[in-house]
Amino acid sequence: MTDNVRVELQPMGRTLGVRRGCPLQDVLFAQGVEFPCGGHGRCRGCRVRLLAGSLPVTPEDARLLSPADTADGWRLACRARAVGDLTIELAQWEAAILADDTVLSFVPRSGLGIAVDLGTTTLAAQLLDLRTGCVLAVRTALNDQARHGADIMSRIGFAMQGGGRRELTRVIRDQIRGLAAALVADAGGAARADPVADVVIVGNTAMHHLFADLDVGPLSRFPFEPEDDGLLSFSADALGWSLPGNPRVRFLPCLGGFVGSDLLAGLLATRLHESDEPAALVDLGTNGEIVVGNRGRMLCASTAAGPAFEGARVSMGMRAVTGAISEVRVRDGRMHCRVLGDVAPRGLCGSGLVDAVAAGLDLGRIDPTGRLSHGDALELAPPVALRQADIRELQLAKAAIAAGLRILLEQWGARPDQLARLHLAGAFGNYINRASARRIGLLDFPDATVLPSGNTALLGAKLVLLGAPDDDGTFATLRSRVRHVSLGEDARFQDIFVDEMRFPQPTP
Repeated sequence: MTDNVRVELQPMGRTLGVRRGCPLQDVLFAQGVEFPCGGHGRCRGCRVRLLAGSLPVTPEDARLLSPADTADGWRLACRARAVGDLTIELAQWEAAILADDTVLSFVPRSGLGIAVDLGTTTLAAQLLDLRTGCVLAVRTALNDQARHGADIMSRIGFAMQGGGRRELTRVIRDQIRGLAAALVADAGGAARADPVADVVIVGNTAMHHLFADLDVGPLSRFPFEPEDDGLLSFSADALGWSLPGNPRVRFLPCLGGFVGSDLLAGLLATRLHESDEPAALVDLGTNGEIVVGNRGRMLCASTAAGPAFEGARVSMGMRAVTGAISEVRVRDGRMHCRVLGDVAPRGLCGSGLVDAVAAGLDLGRIDPTGRLSHGDALELAPPVALRQADIRELQLAKAAIAAGLRILLEQWGARPDQLARLHLAGAFGNYINRASARRIGLLDFPDATVLPSGNTALLGAKLVLLGAPDDDGTFATLRSRVRHVSLGEDARFQDIFVDEMRFPQPTP
């Protein structure tokens, strides 16, 4: 018996070689599949259908899926392991599923569409069949601009140097061109008969400007408001992209300040703008973006969380890939780590960082100020350890998000306990342990209120491709209901930020 098995993914037709016994969750996460409950067997979002091979029915399968579903081969990917060769069908890629797990109704049209979430740190792109809404191919990558600055302000600083802006524009256009070409190639025969009809890109305001070669100077100085944050439209040829059909390429408009079209897309995906009750959407990325409100009015803000949630600026930080510690739990007074791929640990991703600090607090190894109580490192699983500077990076990130959310709630006129829902956007939001987030003071809300909602930016971009309302792409009506709040202009922000730097005392 060999140590490796084959896993074939449909409808993509991609075959992967993986280590026998490897959790399917680790295999599929690297392919762009999302796990809304963090892979804990509490939802049905990661379900797959077994077409060939064997996947035993688990207790979680029996609890969350109907007998007819399990008989038809449906399983929860987060509960399964690849112990033999498998062929599976991915439910997430059948059609566009909204953040509340409802299927989008849309008017089919001919051709292919490409949705791109252009993040400061990472990119995600999907190729869609516009007749069916099905995903034909998926690609992810680190943003190649990061070599010129890990966060937004350092990248803006580089852009303002001689030739810097043009270089950043060239880099990101070339990278997305390459991703688009790779998507079409990955889809193979499914893409050869149809041209690409439409490309929709979403991202924060800095990414919006740098893609279009717009002046980022206004974003570098107070009041940090862009001069041109509207819809951008190009032809593929004008960008130097050779795509079949010469599609139009749209970068959707921003909401204000550094709050970009990624959050606009998030509103579409979560339908927060249709809610009667107050709700919130929080994107826990490098550029932390927040919206609070309901169908009547909404407030938005951005806060410089930095890249710690994505594993950057952490001494042994890494993306959530094979070898990353993704979970840390306390059992019998000791830390126990889960490593993606069931291999030797190589580093620590964002969810593991939050868990590790929460565990350190519970064990008394980290005090409420964030200082390590014994030595200058907290060993997790050799050779991975948590250092004092890593804890500070997390404190800065969590304080920025917590302070921003606190101020928006106050300005909107709602208490935290009045929020009906708090949507966590992004892959990190899927994997973060809500108890750990509450323990470190990042999200002080009941578990039932906090809803991991996946990559709402990419989902919203897909909705636009498939015919979301507001055909011209300006979303003028929706944007008129959102007011941008500059947190730096709030006299209390620094005091609240400093207060949120501390970790909460343990609850009795």
